[in-house]
Amino acid sequence: MTWRKSAARIDALLAASPEGEAVVREVADLYGAGLERLLDLLHARGALTDEALDALAADELVGGLLLVHGLHPWDAATRISHALQGSGVRLIELTADGVCRLSGPGAEDRVTAVAPEVTRVEVQTVIPVSALFSRLAS
Repeated sequence: MTWRKSAARIDALLAASPEGEAVVREVADLYGAGLERLLDLLHARGALTDEALDALAADELVGGLLLVHGLHPWDAATRISHALQGSGVRLIELTADGVCRLSGPGAEDRVTAVAPEVTRVEVQTVIPVSALFSRLAS
């Protein structure tokens, strides 16, 4: 079973049993403490290099677990920029109050997946200067 299927199964079980949420929270806290200890042990032995930490942070599953437990090494703007790579959309600004401004539509879900601290996503349409003068040229 893939981790995505496991996550979907957990969601289904939680929906079916209100008591299940408390159990999942306890298990998640335990795993979070284990992840934190793992990182501390690797760091103390010099094995948690910047390169290794970036690889962990960039991995969709491991990075998501680090994020859930408050252990992700990248700030929100860095996480968003990485999530937008290849989308044709770029991060214009991330304000102190959590407003994320993007250069185009279609990537809002990517932003909210990697930066839960974002309070609002605004899409700004950027018109190329050449387009402003296109009517004058004809």
